[in-house]
Order: sequence, then C-alpha cells, then structure tokens
Amino acid sequence: MINLSSRTARVRLGATALAALTLFGASACGATAHDTAPRAAAVAAADQIRPGVVERDDLRAVFDAAGVHGSFALLDVKTRSTTVVDRRLAETPLVPASSFKVPHALVALETGAVKSPDEVIPWDGTPQPFPEWEQDMTMREAVRISNAAAFQVIARRVGLQRERQWLHRLGYGNRQTGTTVDRFWLDGPLKISAVEQTRFMERLAAERLPASRANQRTVRDLIKQEEKDGYTLYAKSGWQNAPDPGTGWWVGWVERGGRVSTFALNIDIVKDGDAGKRATVTRELLQRLNVLPIA
Repeated sequence: MINLSSRTARVRLGATALAALTLFGASACGATAHDTAPRAAAVAAADQIRPGVVERDDLRAVFDAAGVHGSFALLDVKTRSTTVVDRRLAETPLVPASSFKVPHALVALETGAVKSPDEVIPWDGTPQPFPEWEQDMTMREAVRISNAAAFQVIARRVGLQRERQWLHRLGYGNRQTGTTVDRFWLDGPLKISAVEQTRFMERLAAERLPASRANQRTVRDLIKQEEKDGYTLYAKSGWQNAPDPGTGWWVGWVERGGRVSTFALNIDIVKDGDAGKRATVTRELLQRLNVLPIA
C-alpha cells in the first residue's frame, strides 16, 4: 500500500529542488571557467535597476543661467535614489568621449598595455587639435589634460578584441566598438547615458569592478580632483568632437561624511566658453542637492 503522505513529501521536495536549480542555474553545479561573463552580465543588469527616481526639472534653471542645454543624474549610493534633471536626456545614450578614459585607464593597466600610470606614452606624430597633446607624456598626465591622442596609442596596444572583451566585462554602456580600435569612444558606436555613468562610477568608487583592487585604486587616484572641507571629489571631463561643437561630460563622485554620491552631467557644447561650464554647472547642482558644501 502506498504511503500518500510520504509520496507527497517526495513530490514537494523534488519540486523545491527543481525550483532551486531553475533559480540558480549553473551555480548549483559549481563555478566554471566560463562564469566570468555571466557574472559581469548580471552585475550590468543590476546596474539598470532604479528603485526610486526623483525628477528635479526645477534645476534646469541652473543650465538656463549658464546658457547651456543638458541633463544631470545623481545616485545616492546608500538610499539607491536617483535624482535627474531632464530624465529623457539623462537616460539617452551618448558618445562618452574622454569620460571613457576612466574605464580605459583601467583596461590599459589590466591588460598590461601600460605597465603603470607613470609609463611614458609616445606621441605618434599625428597633428592634434591642441598643441599640448603633441608630445610624449605619462598616462597620468594624459588623464589630467584629457589627451585623446595618447589614449589612441593605448587603444592600439590593447587591440580591438580585448577592448570588446573588457567593455562586456565592465558592463560599460552599449559595449560597442565597431571596427576602428582608436575612435570608438570618440565618434561612436560606443554610447552611455548619464544614468548609466552613475552606476559605473558607483562600482569604481566601491572598488567592485571585475578588476584588481590595486588598479581600481590607481584609477581612482588619477581622477581625484580635490580633498578639502570634509569631502573628496573625483571627476573626469569629456568633450565629443573637440574642439568643435559636441557633447560635453563631467562625471564622477563625491565622498562626504560617509556618504557616496555619484554623478554625471552632459551638456551641448555649442560656442567658446561652453566647455568650461561642465564643471561649474555640475558643482552648482551638487551644492543645491547638498552633496557639496556651499562655497
């Protein structure tokens, strides 16, 4: 005679096990040599989760006062709340230009294309839009003055295949390189939104990117702007199509009183003087949102 209660228990146990296997997939069988990419994909997917979005279009007045058009995103890492100015534009992917130097410097170090931030990158002799780019300089200096030419040399060392692999591993933007290894972040097809920039910066600030902590700390140091009045500011600029009209970026984070706030601003650079407004507009917004102290 069949013991119904025993049989029912076995059926329920089997269903529970099946659900667990469905939920956890290959992890139930142990890690494999191919689990890095799924993990990176999972992190990238998690970065898109926005538990709360606060729209502050009243802060468009800051852009208006500066005579520029753009958007802004701020992530409070502790509360997971995102504050946006012009939500549609803040969620629109744009070419990152030199704001890509942040992950690019990490890729350079991780691949060994550059041995240290103080390794000298030789100028390749091609004419540049800014005279200060036409010289040999270290990667540290190239980040500081946003020398695109130096990072084009680095990109050629990294190679297209490894650039693609690292974009996927880091979950950066749309992860697209196209076929030109030394232009994909300057002209596209690589694109990233302001909101996505704040998610990437959050992981770098916490040293949670899939790269060595030592190299992440080095990159953090490369973009450290200032430390004073109880806060530390990390930031990197970008200017797509420089020195002509294009998209300007200022991205990074602020550490203050145990609080981490990551941010990304983009503006349309239309005329002389607009590029300098990337930092000033961002600082004004950070002050109004109580992230930076009022000067």
